Amino acid sequence: MKVLVTGGAGFIGSHLVDRLIADGHEAIVVDDLSSGCAAHVHPQAAFYGTDIRDSQALSDILTHERPQVVFHHGAQVSVRHSVANPAHDASVNVIGLLNLLEACQHHRVERLVFASSGGAIYGEQETFPANETHTLQPVSPYGVAKLACEHYLRCFHSIHGLSYATLRYANVYGPRQSSRGESGVIALFADRLLRGEPVCINGDGYQTRDFVYVDDVVEANILAMQSNAHGAFNVGTGVETSINDIFVHLKGFTRSAAHPEYTPAKAGEQRRSVLDINRITRQLDWRPRTALADGLARTTVYFGSRREHG
Repeated sequence: MKVLVTGGAGFIGSHLVDRLIADGHEAIVVDDLSSGCAAHVHPQAAFYGTDIRDSQALSDILTHERPQVVFHHGAQVSVRHSVANPAHDASVNVIGLLNLLEACQHHRVERLVFASSGGAIYGEQETFPANETHTLQPVSPYGVAKLACEHYLRCFHSIHGLSYATLRYANVYGPRQSSRGESGVIALFADRLLRGEPVCINGDGYQTRDFVYVDDVVEANILAMQSNAHGAFNVGTGVETSINDIFVHLKGFTRSAAHPEYTPAKAGEQRRSVLDINRITRQLDWRPRTALADGLARTTVYFGSRREHG
């Protein structure tokens, strides 16, 4: 099968491309490398250094490649950037998706799998864990954009019959995640602890997240591609872990003697976030396989190896 992955040079997207090629599929990567890394693109994948906001370029790529399935991971992923510059966030995340949807509809793509956010889209949760029927009340422009994208997907399904699945990710972590910025606290902490640099925790550190390992997220994408099920599916573990606990785990794995520095909490970030995964388990037969301790150990080894090799 021929499959196109936007954001295929990024953290999750590059792992997904590796899996697709390992499974015998033909992979096409579209990524402008604004946050992705060319070195992470599988050598057997066709690569287009294209911005998803360029509608003509996207259309030309789909005309030439004729993919049957599209995975959409190309995005602006920083909550804080979305607060500082909501117009840019919307231009990438909303307009970029609309360009892709129009190209998929025009070229009769069979199925689209969309990477949404199970943390940002629910906002401050009212029930724990949150299932897919939880009130959608995002507290950041990033979450608002992801919610708008989900509405557009339902619209294109209703009007044009485009088959789709939305995967609402919890906090994904693992090898290749960027240690710059704020989108990956585990990557940031691991890298800083290994370098002997200060680690800052925003707020009191008791805020919680649902951390899910990247290989498990890739498996959810593969199952979503193979299924005909429509709508939104949470992809997480159903387990809350505090940022303080993450620091303690990583401090042990890195054998660091460091103590965290606490700074004021950031706007647009919710206090608690944890996802109910019963729907995806029931309908796609997916469940997380990687224990947090194992995932953290693998991630620490990755950043340690990267540091040793420069």
